[in-house]
Amino acid sequence: MEKSKLIIGISSRALFNLDDSHAIYLKDGLEAYQKYQIDNEDKTLEPGEAFPLVQKILNINSCYSDGDRIEVILLSRNTSDTGLRIRNSIEAHNLNISRAAFCGGESPHKYVKDFGVHLFLSSSIEDVKLAIDSQVAAATIVSKASSQKTKNDDDLLRIAFDGDAVIFSDESEQIYHDKGLEAFIDNEKKATSILKAGPFKNFIIELNKIQSEFKINECPIRTALVTARSAPSDKRVIKTLREWGVRIDESLFLGGMSKQDFLKSFQADIFFDDQEINIIEASEGTASGHVPYGVKNNKDS
Repeated sequence: MEKSKLIIGISSRALFNLDDSHAIYLKDGLEAYQKYQIDNEDKTLEPGEAFPLVQKILNINSCYSDGDRIEVILLSRNTSDTGLRIRNSIEAHNLNISRAAFCGGESPHKYVKDFGVHLFLSSSIEDVKLAIDSQVAAATIVSKASSQKTKNDDDLLRIAFDGDAVIFSDESEQIYHDKGLEAFIDNEKKATSILKAGPFKNFIIELNKIQSEFKINECPIRTALVTARSAPSDKRVIKTLREWGVRIDESLFLGGMSKQDFLKSFQADIFFDDQEINIIEASEGTASGHVPYGVKNNKDS
């Protein structure tokens, strides 16, 4: 029996820069795309937005002497034929990724449960929404060409999360959306129960299991909660994380301030948030994943 692993699923376009081939697909269609990929299958693809993150995730396995603790699985809409360039690029970049699903144009979300995926990263918002509907943490990797992108060359993996509609449910955010700030604060003051789980609860718990296997000052993973909440609504967050047994290394209660500079100071390798406006702003300097969940992503609201 294989021992427990943290499993990350990633799409081809999140891992590698496939902008050129995707443009061919949009302009000239599937057959032209297939021909282009096969003709260029020996040309190594350049890293995509999530590539540095995947490198750091896989490097954590070097801390273990008895096998890999983390696995990354490729989940692609390509066929195995057009996907050969991706497989060749994985080998060229020395990424330890052996398992893959090439789904021939279909969404690979249907296999996230079968592979035991805890986090799915993709460039397709449709695939991400389907994964979240399947109770798997998922985010759309936002591509942003910026020379100011933070590059962290050390081995420490830094992950930042928004709170409501990411780690926690959007229940409180719904009150803020429907009734305003005063009603939100009043609800948080009166609430006697902890916050309900959001789409990323199980992932952060699995991440925490790895953190607990190291002394705090030797841990290869550091986490941060970066939330618009402030006092007094911070108390319910603290009590919820305590009840779940989850350790967050840094908690930033910003009271509505922009998150961008704080993420740079934290040196986040990736940031997860449910609000597109926050993600677009953060992606100028930090790899960012949009979590299409909750009231802020309800087009009818």
